[in-house]
Amino acid sequence: MSTSTATSGPLRRVPVQGRSVARVQRMLDACAEIVDEVGYEGLTTTLLAERAGVAIGSVYQFFPDKRAIVQALTLRNMEAYLERLSDRFSRGDLTHWWDGVDAAIDEYITMHRRVPGFRTLHFGDVVDVHLLDEDRDNNGVIAEQLARVLVEQFGTTDAPRLRFALEIAVEAADALIKLAFRRDPEGDEKVLVEATALIREYLHRHVDAASSSAG
Repeated sequence: MSTSTATSGPLRRVPVQGRSVARVQRMLDACAEIVDEVGYEGLTTTLLAERAGVAIGSVYQFFPDKRAIVQALTLRNMEAYLERLSDRFSRGDLTHWWDGVDAAIDEYITMHRRVPGFRTLHFGDVVDVHLLDEDRDNNGVIAEQLARVLVEQFGTTDAPRLRFALEIAVEAADALIKLAFRRDPEGDEKVLVEATALIREYLHRHVDAASSSAG
């Protein structure tokens, strides 16, 4: 999945030329910096244009409003998250599905620490719980993507029970990781360790049970 694909949903006009693509990415980078500094409520298109070094008309050429800009940034972050997971899986050192779950949690934590705007926006729930998909909430979209990855990489049974368990796990992990970063800007390690253990134990019961019943 390319970046242009990931950001095409909320765009008023999809950039084609290299300069336009770079300009849009600059706007998204500026958006990430600003929301970390002043939050979503403090973000304005005027502030964004100034930070990105573009004319206000250029912002409206591609985005109808600030919600669309944040939506594009969130989609870019989701793509980056899935690419990070794909890179982890391609190394070949993850032998069991629970290693994949650990990797998914690790990469989520890493993005909180290293990716501008991510700890503020996460996957868009600060703005709208349906920011990624108007028919499903954001964590439901992430759970579906994780289910697909587990099935493709580890042959895990793709069953409604698995998808439901992953929805619960994503909600729980999201809440606990947010708690960790509220307690410590770098993430309270004790909370993060407990979060990983809790999610792994919960999924171990449900995924193994789903696989057994399918067999």
